[in-house]
Amino acid sequence: MDQDQVWQAIDTQRSTVARLLESLHDSDWERPSLCADWTVRDVAAHLTLQQVGPLDAVRMMVTAPGGMKRTIRESARKQAAKLSAAQIVAEIGGMVGSRRHNVGVTYQETLIDILVHSQDISWPLGGELSVPPQAASVAMARVWNSGWPFRAKKRLRGLQLSATDSAWSAGDGPEIRGTSGVLLLLLTGRQAALPLLAGDGIAVLRERLAAGAR
Repeated sequence: MDQDQVWQAIDTQRSTVARLLESLHDSDWERPSLCADWTVRDVAAHLTLQQVGPLDAVRMMVTAPGGMKRTIRESARKQAAKLSAAQIVAEIGGMVGSRRHNVGVTYQETLIDILVHSQDISWPLGGELSVPPQAASVAMARVWNSGWPFRAKKRLRGLQLSATDSAWSAGDGPEIRGTSGVLLLLLTGRQAALPLLAGDGIAVLRERLAAGAR
């Protein structure tokens, strides 16, 4: 996919997420998402912060020090407390057609953000949003070849990941197979993806996770 096609995929997913959020009941907004310690509202509010400029980024780091992970989490929670549900929906929908992205990242990180977080929201609500395989392949390649924050290549070393709905694959070893959307969740550290994956590599990965928990 070229850059224009990636932005089109971002626009499509933003529109889809906005429609989903618009349909939620009040109680749905407070459900836990796939992000540990984040509610659906927190994640949705985070998606309104995909066009942060240099000054706002500095302000966020000053008001929520302690590392980038904490800054991102606290900024999302502040945004969630500040905006109504209708405002969050409007903010996400209002970004459709824009080509701005957060300072310090590329449009590919914007794609990862919307594809992963749309599933973080939809899965706990009982439905899996459609994730276009081509767009997910771009996102997976970026996650796999990047270090921070997901460390996917290190966490999943010695395993081969293979998409069942595209030609994307990475790694070497016992295989883990799944749809592109589910593999993207695995690559970004969502263990909720495990039951929807197959292959000899699953047992290896589960043993690794259990050993890490001990």
